[in-house]
Amino acid sequence: MALARIYRPAKSAMQSGRAQRKWTLEYEPASRRDPDPLMGWSSAQDTLNQVQLRFDTLDEALAFAGKHGLEYTLIVEHARTPKAKSYADNFRYDRVRG
Repeated sequence: MALARIYRPAKSAMQSGRAQRKWTLEYEPASRRDPDPLMGWSSAQDTLNQVQLRFDTLDEALAFAGKHGLEYTLIVEHARTPKAKSYADNFRYDRVRG
């Protein structure tokens, strides 16, 4: 039975919005990576560690794992704690300059 993990990847430093982050299903590595004697690249005997499946919703990812009999680990993201900000606060007189 194959092991997989389902998660929602964090946005990169180049992204500012929160849209277009899909759920990802990755297979857990079944074998360790060894350096290739000819080229020196790291490679593994298992080809499933190269597979990343993307789903629009968590339900679709869970349905895929259930349909194919995958044992999975669900990694949930941390809840966002938005801070109330006002543009006018940048120009307050009592603001601490740093």
